[in-house]
Amino acid sequence: MSEQKVMVLTGASRGIGHATVKRFSAEGWRVLTCSRQPFDARCPWPGGEENHIQIDLASPDATIAAISIIKEKIGGKLHALVNNAGISPKGAGGARLSTLDTDLRTWGHVFHVNFFASIVLARGLQQELAAAKGSVVNVTSIAGVRVHPFAGAAYATSKAALAALTREMAHDFGPMGVRVNAIAPGEIETSILSPGTDKIVEKLPMRRLGQPKEVADVIWFLCSDQSSYISGTEIEVNGAQHV
Repeated sequence: MSEQKVMVLTGASRGIGHATVKRFSAEGWRVLTCSRQPFDARCPWPGGEENHIQIDLASPDATIAAISIIKEKIGGKLHALVNNAGISPKGAGGARLSTLDTDLRTWGHVFHVNFFASIVLARGLQQELAAAKGSVVNVTSIAGVRVHPFAGAAYATSKAALAALTREMAHDFGPMGVRVNAIAPGEIETSILSPGTDKIVEKLPMRRLGQPKEVADVIWFLCSDQSSYISGTEIEVNGAQHV
């Protein structure tokens, strides 16, 4: 019997993360989920609670401390690390936070979750990733390359930094046989969307929102043998919004 593959996923509780858990579980993988919330018993996948790590990625100390817990649960080999957790704070009444009205603490908070946690986890788990010749997928955003009507400045710049980090990581992890790629979703039908998104959809070449499953399928591709010579790239998953 072949070994069960193992994945660590941050931001697993909803949207793209939730769809990714379902996709990999269906393929027989063991999925370790990381999120701020304790395990929710309503989550339908097997082995859920023992495969859940409650971790506040906004705290550097908590993120570093969680690595030893994750290592213990993995037991030697990690086939995929998916850095999907992301926060996009808003101002009063859901207003977009620009460079002029985002305070320093908010910048720091966003960067810890959206950017620093990704490299802290990958560095901390590099032996396990190397042992499995694993794959890292960083979830960036279309907001990382253009000003977005709803995503704030801190969110957008953290995602742009994550895209650059993907390139650096692919260079550094490559000699270990570990591939590092990013996916940049556009308007995906999840709870992070703001009111008014329908106006964006009208202008999209494909005239519809993307579905979380469509993003999960790309993450699956990048963690499978189908993409064995792809590293250091960012795949746009946005229905041609970027054109």
